[in-house]
Amino acid sequence: MISYPPRHVRTRLTLWYVALLAAVLVLSWAFVAVLLFVQLRGQIDHSAIEDVETVEGLLFYNSSGQLSLHEDYHNHPESKQVLDWLLEVRSPDGAVLYRNERLGGRSLGGTPFPGEGVGGYSVRSAKLSDGTKVRLVSRQHSLDGHTLILRLAYDEQGIWTRMEELAGAAAIGLPFALAIAGFGGYWLARRALAPVEQMTRQAERMTAGQLHQRLPVGNADDELAHLARVFNGLLNRLEQSFEQLRRFTSDASHELRTPLTLIRSVGEVGLQRDASAEEYREIIGSMLEEVNRLTALVENLLLIARADAGQIVLQRSEFGAMALAREAAGLIEVLVEDKHQRLIFEGDETAAVVGDRVFLRQAVLNIIHNAVKYSPSGGTITVRVMRERSTFEAVRLEVADSGPGMSPEDASRVFDRFYRANGHTGGNGVGLGLSIARWAVEANGGEIEVKSPGAGCLFRILLPEAKNHC
Repeated sequence: MISYPPRHVRTRLTLWYVALLAAVLVLSWAFVAVLLFVQLRGQIDHSAIEDVETVEGLLFYNSSGQLSLHEDYHNHPESKQVLDWLLEVRSPDGAVLYRNERLGGRSLGGTPFPGEGVGGYSVRSAKLSDGTKVRLVSRQHSLDGHTLILRLAYDEQGIWTRMEELAGAAAIGLPFALAIAGFGGYWLARRALAPVEQMTRQAERMTAGQLHQRLPVGNADDELAHLARVFNGLLNRLEQSFEQLRRFTSDASHELRTPLTLIRSVGEVGLQRDASAEEYREIIGSMLEEVNRLTALVENLLLIARADAGQIVLQRSEFGAMALAREAAGLIEVLVEDKHQRLIFEGDETAAVVGDRVFLRQAVLNIIHNAVKYSPSGGTITVRVMRERSTFEAVRLEVADSGPGMSPEDASRVFDRFYRANGHTGGNGVGLGLSIARWAVEANGGEIEVKSPGAGCLFRILLPEAKNHC
C-alpha cells in the first residue's frame, strides 16, 4: 500500500517535478490556445470588415424599390456558393431589408442598438436562433438617401473546432509527456540523492567506538559535499567530546580515589596500633584534611556538571572590579602570609563591571590562588585593574605572578579540566580551578587568557564594563 505523503524523498521530488511540469504544460497550452483563438478571431474580424466594405458597393435598390445585391461580379455563377458569410440589412427602426440565402430565415439581431455601426465598425459575438455562434460586424451605410444598418457575420464553429482539436491533442499527449518526465525525474532524483544514501549507510554503521570514521565527501563542491563536511565537523566535535569525557571520567575517578585511599590507609594504620590521644588527633586531622580536599573536589565536579547542563542561573549586578579582586584575595590572605609573599593592587579603583559577583569572585580567587601556589616564598603577585583604552566598553583585570612560568603548550591547555602543567596540579590541587575560572568569565560575557613571557605568568580577564555604576 502506497503511503501519503510518500516515504522516500526521491519519490516526493519526482511527484513535485511531475506536478510542476503538468502545471507548466497546461498553462502553456492555455496560453497558446488563447493566443490562437485571438488570432483566428482577429482574422475573421478583418475578413468581415473587408466583406462589409465590399457589400456596401454591391447594394442597390431594384426597379420595384427592394434592396438587392449585385452578384454579377462573380466570374462564375458557382463562385457565390463559396461565400460563407451571413448578411442582413436593416433599417434604423429594425425592419429587415435584405438577408442572403445562407442566412435564410435566421436573424442577426433585433432592432439596432443606439450608435450601432456609427462612425466605424461594431464588432461583437452573437448567437443565432438555432444556437450557431457567429462573429458579427455592423456598420451604418447610406444608400440613395436611405440609412441602412449592415450586419455581416461569420460562423465561429471553425475556431471552436480547432480549439477542440488542440485540446484533444493535449489530452492525449500530456499523459505520455508526464510519464516520460516522471521516469526521467525519478532517475535523476535517485542519482542526485545517491551520495545522501551513501552517507546514510555510513552513518548507520557508526557507533560510539567508531567516531573516528568520516562520511564520504567526494570531489564535488556542491550542497551535498558541504553537508558531508558539516557532518564530519560534527563528528570531529563529538569525537573530541567523547575523548574529553573519557579523560574527565578517568581523571575524576583517579582524583576521587586518591583521598579515599589516603583516608582508608590512615584509618587502618591508626586501628592497627595503640596510640596516644595526641597521635589520634593527628590521625583524625589528616583524615579531615583529605575529607576537605574530597569535598572541594566533589563541589567543583558538581559545579562543572551543572554548568555543562546549563542549570546555573547567573545573578547579574554591577560592582567595582578592584573591590572584587581585594575580596577574592582576602580569602587566601593566610596562604600569602605563610609564604611571606607580597600582594600588590594597582590601577583604576573606579572601574566597574557587570556580572554574577559570586562566580566572578570564584574565578579571580582561583587565579590568585594559582599565582600564590606557583610563586616562590617572598615572591610578588600583582593585581591590576584598568579600562580598555580602545573602546571603554570593557574592564581588564590582570594577575601577574613571579613563578617559573610555563611552556607555550602548557599555556594553550592550562584551562583544560584536570590538566597538569609541568607535572603539577592546577589552582585547587586537582586541575579544575582554572577550568572553572574560564567558565565563570565566559558565562558572564568576558574573555580570559594567559601569557608567559618568560619568568612568571600573566592572566588577563576582560569583563563587560558597568556604565551606571557609582
